[in-house]
Amino acid sequence: MAEKLTNKLKILNDPIYGFITIPNALIYDLIEHPYFQRLRRVSQMGLSYLVYPGATHTRFHHAIGSMYLMQNAIRILRFKGVEISNEEENAVYIAILLHDIGHGPFSHALEKSIVTGVTHESISLKFMVALNTEFKGKLSLAITIFKDEYHRKFLHQLIASQLDMDRLDYLKRDSFYTGVAEGNINSERILTMLNVKDDTLMVEEKGIYSVEKFIVARRLMYWQAYLHKAGLGAEKLMEKVLIRAKELTLKGVKLPASKAFNYFLKNQISEDNFTNETLKIFSRLDDYDVFLSIKEWISNDDFILSTLSENLINRKLPKVKIQNEPLSLDYINSVKEKVKSNLNLNNNEVDYFVYSGEIFNQAYDSTKNNIQILYKNGTIKDITAASDHLNIQALSKPVYKYYFCYPKK
Repeated sequence: MAEKLTNKLKILNDPIYGFITIPNALIYDLIEHPYFQRLRRVSQMGLSYLVYPGATHTRFHHAIGSMYLMQNAIRILRFKGVEISNEEENAVYIAILLHDIGHGPFSHALEKSIVTGVTHESISLKFMVALNTEFKGKLSLAITIFKDEYHRKFLHQLIASQLDMDRLDYLKRDSFYTGVAEGNINSERILTMLNVKDDTLMVEEKGIYSVEKFIVARRLMYWQAYLHKAGLGAEKLMEKVLIRAKELTLKGVKLPASKAFNYFLKNQISEDNFTNETLKIFSRLDDYDVFLSIKEWISNDDFILSTLSENLINRKLPKVKIQNEPLSLDYINSVKEKVKSNLNLNNNEVDYFVYSGEIFNQAYDSTKNNIQILYKNGTIKDITAASDHLNIQALSKPVYKYYFCYPKK
């Protein structure tokens, strides 16, 4: 019986951009692969929906949107005479589609608690290599460009730079789903102003104001969304839950968890022992595993794990103070003493409920992959030198702030 042919030239309806066309059968097959479908079950903004109820979009949305922007960027660059072969075109589509495939559930909290020895960028590359084997070498050029080992550097800049398709999509998408209007950018205008000179991605001078808006929007999104104090408190609470769960598991306590989640609770994962088998297990780990386990841990005998789990599930977030200077050690210790007394904790246990740290926001880093403005006369300037917006130079410097978390009661 003849195998039924599948129509692989599908069209997706995206709330940001409208209709998105899947460009070819290979891209379709990659999207349909279980490794990529997992991204439907991984939130793009982690626990930010506890602050902005609409922020429930996934990394699947973001990956598809980034590919759409890449399609537009390639079309525009070709229109301006930049030669891009069909093989290069397909490779950058694949690379941007898979650039975030290594993110785990609640990615940043997971990287600081359970999978501490490997970054999501490294795992993304491992997924690409595994898929390249499965697809008989068809991802080889995409991997070379992703690793910035290809001789045409602007192709990598489209994937990973300070004005790449990743940032253009997540700012516009996260702004839309959170309702934080200050983060909305004119990605269409920026794409239209892209050009290439000396093998480097640049923005034509008419696009300078859109780039300024992009940098300012990025700064505002970090303070208002990504580093919002309630969202930060939720992420740190998740970290503490996972750290406690791993600590108990390593001591021999059996906690209810899926097979995939249990594997990472039981094992210390590093770059050296992250095998292909580990990758397969990781590919089955998503938000559902973590939340189902945390719901079960509410009834655990361990007071710390059960209390933290209940606080997270029922949104009893810690009190969070964010300020320009660190709080005094005397003040922090006084709060710890009160919490120790109220919850009957020892010196080690109180650190699960009272903790502090540092955050920083750098909207633009002029020291690497800088955004260059191309003038009609051929002059090239960094955006900080080209802009008459005084804030742009200020935004290129990192701003550090200090947080302090403790129970509200």
